Amino acid sequence: IELAERLEAKILPGTPAKVFFTNSGAEAIEGAMKLARYATGRPSYIAFIGAFHGRTFGALSLTASKASQRRRFAPLLSSVFHAPYPSAARGVTTDQTMAHIEELFSTVAPAESVAAVFVEPIQGEGGYLVPPDDFLPRLRELTGRYGILLVADEVQSGMGRTGNLLAVEHWDVEPDIVCLAKGIASGLPLGAFIARAEQMSWPPGSHGSTFGGNPLACAAGLVTLDLLEEGLMENAAKVGAQLQDGLREIASTHSEITDVRGLGLMLALELKTADQANQLVQRAFELGLLLLTAGSRAVRICPPLVLDSEEAATGLEIIQAALD
Repeated sequence: IELAERLEAKILPGTPAKVFFTNSGAEAIEGAMKLARYATGRPSYIAFIGAFHGRTFGALSLTASKASQRRRFAPLLSSVFHAPYPSAARGVTTDQTMAHIEELFSTVAPAESVAAVFVEPIQGEGGYLVPPDDFLPRLRELTGRYGILLVADEVQSGMGRTGNLLAVEHWDVEPDIVCLAKGIASGLPLGAFIARAEQMSWPPGSHGSTFGGNPLACAAGLVTLDLLEEGLMENAAKVGAQLQDGLREIASTHSEITDVRGLGLMLALELKTADQANQLVQRAFELGLLLLTAGSRAVRICPPLVLDSEEAATGLEIIQAALD
């Protein structure tokens, strides 16, 4: 109860809200999908090309990251439609994305049939793509105009990773539903979806989870919030800026790097080819640094929020050596 109250106050401040605890991010997404249908009485959803929302059946229907995640699991939900995610790195503008959504409304997904738009404020598996600054505010206005719920998937970007508690805060956007997991309990199995109280008004029995919100994970969640409030978010912003500056310096002398992007400690290098990205990950591993690819040719850099300046400098040295 204490964790729920603190999340309500922080995630949707000034708004009566309710929290439903789950075991994972995918389970939080599934719950948000059900809630959106229940609250609106509408059947359809819109998500984005490159999105990753999980691998369970409903969440996988929203996911559009890699064909390997969907192969041989069709048919998935038929009422999910995808629009391009705006990104300078992909040559897609906010205007183009908005026009595509409006085209969906006028053709295959009438606005009055759409329950929710699911969006990652910074796209994770799709390549750590940071959208143009006008995207989320315009998406919020669009969904509000049509009575569509805006669901922020903050499973990867939330809980202080970008320097704010939620990534959407960078654009002063308040979603209707927020999905959390991963960092919420510092590695213990916990997820949650948080919504306005008026929307999460379904009766008992409408949704449930046997182990969601188990006491041990919730205790870890409370300590995690304490640590975030005691300076970890500020650390993510500060050390993230140091890393991004260092990565840009490395990129200036390595032509195979085509982009450096991110916020806080949610950063990525993009290379010209997938092979180059994979080689960087392997070579860095051999030198003692764990990295991971994202999208088709990006390398994500998402260290623990306790990373200090000296450790960041060491990481940059290893990345430099792995590229040389």
